[in-house]
Amino acid sequence: MTAPTIHVDVVSAEEQIFSGEAEFVVLPGVAGELGIYPRHTPLLTAIKPGAVRMKIPGRAEEEFVFVQGGYLEVQPHRITVLADTAIRAKDLDEKAALESKKAAEEARANKTTAEEIAHAEAELASAMAQLEAIRKLRHRA
Repeated sequence: MTAPTIHVDVVSAEEQIFSGEAEFVVLPGVAGELGIYPRHTPLLTAIKPGAVRMKIPGRAEEEFVFVQGGYLEVQPHRITVLADTAIRAKDLDEKAALESKKAAEEARANKTTAEEIAHAEAELASAMAQLEAIRKLRHRA
């Protein structure tokens, strides 16, 4: 017997990153990690930077997509992730993420206005989330 599935679309402003069926999806909600299964109660919420993990039927390893925040809409038979930026796991660049982290830390230390500090902290959070997604991907490999 096959597991029930739900259709998942992960899109960014630039392109559609993923479209297909999944047995479940796990992603970073603003209040904590969310697990979504088929026939989930409808939901609309903001998501924060991090990894979207999808269990694809017939595959042992999960599909990963890094999102830089955005929104999640859940309907009983469809999940839509509208991401500010989305990067396939295989396209994540650890060196670039480390450089972004370092630049954001330096920027945060050199900024004076609350707006500049908030922007630098958002950049730092994104870089840290990318590095965490890379770490999770390596751990599963």
